Amino acid sequence: MELWLLILVSVPLGVFLKALVNIVFLSQTHKPPPAPFTFPVIGNILWLRKSTFELERAIRSLNQKLGPIVTLHIGSRPTIFIADRSLAHLALIQNGAFFGNRPPCSSHEQSDWQQSDQHLLLRSKLARPPTGDPVRVVDHLQNAMFCLLVFMCFGDRVEDKKIKEIEQVERRMVVNHSRFNILNFWPSLSKIVLRKRWAQFLQLRKDQEEVILPLIRARREVKEQRLRNLNVEGNEYVLSYVDTLLDLQLPDEKRKLNELEILNLCNEFLNGGTDTTTTALQWIMTNLVKYPQIQEKLLLEIKEVVGEGEEVVKEDDLGKMPYLKAIVLEGLRRHPPARLVLPHAVTKDTVVGEFVVPKNGTVNFMVADMGWDSKVWDDPMAFKPERRICPGHGLAILHLEYFVANLILSFEWRAVDGDDIDLSEKQELTIVMKNPLCAHISRRDAGSFKSTGS
Repeated sequence: MELWLLILVSVPLGVFLKALVNIVFLSQTHKPPPAPFTFPVIGNILWLRKSTFELERAIRSLNQKLGPIVTLHIGSRPTIFIADRSLAHLALIQNGAFFGNRPPCSSHEQSDWQQSDQHLLLRSKLARPPTGDPVRVVDHLQNAMFCLLVFMCFGDRVEDKKIKEIEQVERRMVVNHSRFNILNFWPSLSKIVLRKRWAQFLQLRKDQEEVILPLIRARREVKEQRLRNLNVEGNEYVLSYVDTLLDLQLPDEKRKLNELEILNLCNEFLNGGTDTTTTALQWIMTNLVKYPQIQEKLLLEIKEVVGEGEEVVKEDDLGKMPYLKAIVLEGLRRHPPARLVLPHAVTKDTVVGEFVVPKNGTVNFMVADMGWDSKVWDDPMAFKPERRICPGHGLAILHLEYFVANLILSFEWRAVDGDDIDLSEKQELTIVMKNPLCAHISRRDAGSFKSTGS
């Protein structure tokens, strides 16, 4: 009896003492990440006057003064920026369960994309001007990638005119992304102070609905028709991203997504996939023009894998090309399309290094700074695919490998005479080239491989 009484008393007492020690210990030895001077009430809201590009530079200067983890107080949540790979590992790997959420904001693909990919790539090739004229590459890359993602999103061949309408309205949203981003902070106040900007945003949102909602409704009708006609041959049916959204059941609310929620996810799919992949592809091709010896080495690897007489690199070939994979990954390290990954939200106070990241804080990881860390990478600002060969995963990597391999196999890429390749950057939704790549592009003849191999 006395033993049970002792257990009943000691267990709650032990839990209480442990909690008390944790509170005292954390308060004495761990502090929130350091922050610059913060104005009462408004916090660091004035930092939003800076563009994303300027903000990154400002945070980089804060890192030099305050260390690799800093806090900005913008809106109702503290925003933490982490620029150190070890702290990122502590947060995402060792404490991944607490960093797994996303802050409030507006997130399947399967394969039959390959046949469409070849068709779209061919269209992009045929769209170039006569031989001898420099080609402004980004327009063709962007169009090819957007056409591919529209096909993956809606599962049907969408006519060119409709694709152009979608591309234009999505592009307008991308270009105005930084202007509209401030509307997320204190919306009730911004609706008064920034009335014109809100009106522009709502009009653009209406334009998106008019262009994309008919495609979602048409896809819903196709699905319902297939369910009514189960005996119809389905060999030509391609599962699309919208199909998965129409089937998605929200477990907590016990309902399916409504049209506007599906529209939001389609916008993310099209904008995220097009802009980031096209930007990365242009940076990679720019470096292959700037360093023709790397282009030549890649061509030799491609030819060894696909063999003589083959005009297209297939998806199955990509896994046999380690140098191609190294080029893509080195391009993403040296020129990441986004300096920050999607933000994470913290579900409880969590110790990261010497600091406590507060519950409900928004955490951003500065992947560009990690990729340029001279403590990890020798000569980090140089483009050196030979520095590592490691596997890459994901749809974006697959698309980049596929496009790069086929563009190098089919064409020789050369700098415009007298033109030094400019690697200057400019901020849009992603970090794009300030002066888009222009290059001389000529079709490789059948004997080009024999001459390069001798």
